[in-house]
Amino acid sequence: MKFTLSWLKDHIDTDASVAEIARTLNAIGLEVEGVEDPAERLAGFRIAKVLTADRHPDADKLQVLSVDAGDGRPLQVVCGAPNARAGLVGVLGLPGTVVPANGMVLKVAAVRGVESNGMMCSSRELELGDDHAGIIELPADAPVGTAYADYVGSDPVFDISVTPNRPDCMGVNGIARDLIAVKLGMPPLNAPGGKVIAGDFPFPMKIAVEPDSGCHIFWGRVIRGVKNGSSPQWLQDRLKAVGLRPISALVDVTNFFSLDQARPLHVYDMAKLSGPVVARRGREGEGFRALNDKEYTVTPDDCVIADDARVLGLGGVMGGERSGVTEATTDVLLECAWFDPEWIGATGRRHGISSDARARFERGIDPMQLSVVIETAAQMILELCGGEASEPRIAGKFPDGGYPETPKIVPYRTEMALKLGGVEIERQEQRNILGRLGFIAEDSIEAEVWNIIVPTWRPDVDGWADLVEEVIRIHGLDKVASVPLPRADGVAKPTATPAQKLERRLRRAAAARGSHEAVTWSFLPEADANAFSDGNGGLWTLSNPISEDMKAMRPSLLPGLLGAAKRNLDRGAAGLRLFEIGRRYLRGEGGSSDERLSLAVVLAGEKQARGWAAGKAASFDAFDAKAEALALLAEAGAPVDNLQVAGEAGPQFHPGQSATLRLGPKNVLARFGMLHPALLRQFDIDAPVAVAELFLDAMPGKKGSTTFARSSYAPPALQAVTRDFAFLVPADLPAGDLVRVVRGADKANIVSARLFDDFRGAGVPEGQKSLAVEVTLQPREKAYTTPDLYAIAISIQDAAEKIGAFLRA
Repeated sequence: MKFTLSWLKDHIDTDASVAEIARTLNAIGLEVEGVEDPAERLAGFRIAKVLTADRHPDADKLQVLSVDAGDGRPLQVVCGAPNARAGLVGVLGLPGTVVPANGMVLKVAAVRGVESNGMMCSSRELELGDDHAGIIELPADAPVGTAYADYVGSDPVFDISVTPNRPDCMGVNGIARDLIAVKLGMPPLNAPGGKVIAGDFPFPMKIAVEPDSGCHIFWGRVIRGVKNGSSPQWLQDRLKAVGLRPISALVDVTNFFSLDQARPLHVYDMAKLSGPVVARRGREGEGFRALNDKEYTVTPDDCVIADDARVLGLGGVMGGERSGVTEATTDVLLECAWFDPEWIGATGRRHGISSDARARFERGIDPMQLSVVIETAAQMILELCGGEASEPRIAGKFPDGGYPETPKIVPYRTEMALKLGGVEIERQEQRNILGRLGFIAEDSIEAEVWNIIVPTWRPDVDGWADLVEEVIRIHGLDKVASVPLPRADGVAKPTATPAQKLERRLRRAAAARGSHEAVTWSFLPEADANAFSDGNGGLWTLSNPISEDMKAMRPSLLPGLLGAAKRNLDRGAAGLRLFEIGRRYLRGEGGSSDERLSLAVVLAGEKQARGWAAGKAASFDAFDAKAEALALLAEAGAPVDNLQVAGEAGPQFHPGQSATLRLGPKNVLARFGMLHPALLRQFDIDAPVAVAELFLDAMPGKKGSTTFARSSYAPPALQAVTRDFAFLVPADLPAGDLVRVVRGADKANIVSARLFDDFRGAGVPEGQKSLAVEVTLQPREKAYTTPDLYAIAISIQDAAEKIGAFLRA
């Protein structure tokens, strides 16, 4: 929300400086994003008079001017403006001055061989308008030699950030009301306001509001015989100062009241209307061209303003081009309506329209200011454009049980300011603050509970806590003392949950293994999300996404990491190791939301760069992904020795280079492997990519615990013993199956088992292979005897024989 200092002073009589106003606005919760003084950009420009104007000797379109800049020494300036002539008073930029429009620093330079000492400036070059056909022409009595900034005066522009709960501050009058409440000034004696205009003729047309249309009130007034030309300079200057382009007097008036009173208005050219004007729901197949030159197709969920022939615009969002006013307009319908905020917000989002009208209507405008604003606007139109006004006409009605029938009343106890806000404020001061903000207390000051009537411009106030906030912010948030929270004696108790501790531990472990953490969006393009949905009940999609590329909630962390990998590979990265810990979002039974904690690792490109010792560059493979998955599962406390390696990693993976890690036949703790080439083409990645995805929510906890937890390490008192066993097994038997049964043959003594040899050759029967396993035994209470070791060896042989493995002779 932008406004100028002079505009603000229309609503508040104050001598406060710009810095004090900005400081006060910040203190009462209206954050000032910036204050800009346009006069500062005009430093170095002077009012100058052209003494002579002669043709340039080497250029037909250039003139050589002799310019009086007020110091008694004429300056030679080369100028190409067609209106440059002797006697003209304009604006001269001296050498060393910065041109606001392009940042160019003026200097003494030769133009076609003729020295030029500066530049005569146009409005566009000084960012004072769009005119650049000629240089600025000032009145003949303008003081030559005076700084142009001093001549035009200083009118700083404030830019404040208005929170969604403060629709009243979308208008300058609302901002001034807050400043008056904090005693920074008083209401001016000549404050703008609506005075009733007597109608010169009956309302000449029919207007109507259909029930359940999204429009409550349509207040209209016809003004005929207007002359729609340029608006006066003061109005154009105000609109340009806040970033709006002046269009015509009629349109500029509506824009003025949108900013001044937070009340959007609209004008229709009566000659372009056919039959009655109605606020109703849109109909299938209807559309219109809006004022932004775009075509829109309306829906039955939109509130439209229409006549018998066509849709005139989206109510409260944007008007249509066909009914807009032009210089030829003579009769207009002035509309001042009240729309349902939810309808306006939904319509704007549905069509992707962001307009000043929508920004105000969807926050909630003051329904009780309809008459004041339309009367004031009609008066301004009559003053600027002439003509005569009709009697007013009102269509629609206020909602039952609402304003003005039943005002909103909130009970309030003054002690709540201390209890909730931490500041003790006298009862009379609280009453005065609320009064200055427009709140009315029905009860006497001695009453225990005050029934506070909420003003119609504050739809955000619903309860006593909102009133406490109003009292505290005007009294002074800086007066709220900083008080530490109470702290129990002794050592502070841990606050991290088991899940948070697990995340921290895994994050450190993944980083220690050389991976870089990535934080990607929880939203994806639908195509990327569908590639990883695996048919799990469908995707969660947003009805109002920021963009189509952020429409679906991620069913896996891998798409986001693949996008990050692609961006880095495209920028020259040879190899990447990325990981992320976060939630994936699935549809549960009955369409419920199901969030699950996961960890994903992406290994892309080169694992090892080429070199004289290593030779060619080596890429990541499925075993690298498996190593990451096992290491991180072990860090999470999963029983990795008991995991089974199985297939069915998913359609995203290469079928021959991927697998899952399971605890039992159904509980999948992780999947790993190389991604399918078709998926890599979908993500436009040329390098081979190995990935691992850990489903941390699938890990069962130990009995009496919510997760696997490691006990403190205590080294055994006795030295471990190792024994090697070589088995003949069928060639198609997975080595992992043999290692697992050997490890489980005697859980009391065998602490680990690992494969160290896979031999197929001389001495090994055809259709078989020789697998050698190193078994580590750990004695507990006493050292092993020979019979003890023999018994353990027999148990290992018996376990191996059950899967077809026999001790090699």
